[in-house]
Amino acid sequence: MTTPLQVTARLRTPVTDHDHVRGPADAPVTIVEYGDFQCPFCGLAHANLREVLRQRADTVRLVYRHFPIANLHPYAERAAEAAEAAGRRGRYWEMHDWLFEHQDQLDPVHLTVGVEQLGLPVEEVDAEIGRHGNADRIRHDFVGGIRSGVNATPTLFVNGTRHDGDFDLATLLTTVD
Repeated sequence: MTTPLQVTARLRTPVTDHDHVRGPADAPVTIVEYGDFQCPFCGLAHANLREVLRQRADTVRLVYRHFPIANLHPYAERAAEAAEAAGRRGRYWEMHDWLFEHQDQLDPVHLTVGVEQLGLPVEEVDAEIGRHGNADRIRHDFVGGIRSGVNATPTLFVNGTRHDGDFDLATLLTTVD
């Protein structure tokens, strides 16, 4: 039951061509995730979201936005920078997946190994990360999250409405259906 004091959080920053999107552009269901690559809960949600996309390939698309919580996760911003650097080279989602699959290896040395494993130019990517070449993009995502009421990761919005339920596969499938 909704009372006048309860407010449903809404996505305040609409999805645009600048977002990282996985799935069909015309999907009837859009999930926007605000996440942190070093957050263990985001790692759990990642596996379930991939399965949702697999099972609902024609009806669901996923948008990932950065929300690094640097005071808890010291490598989160650097990981987001690496994902964006990979994205500038057409490999965003490969780096995104690598980061979640190697959450315990996000320090600079291991991150460089990941860049190399993906076949990206290590020196270029390291230089881009070092000069914070994608900080504005990450900050834009973060501010959009704040405006939308994000205060933890992962935070999901399903068709613009905040999903405050669990992130287990069954709940996510029920939500998107």
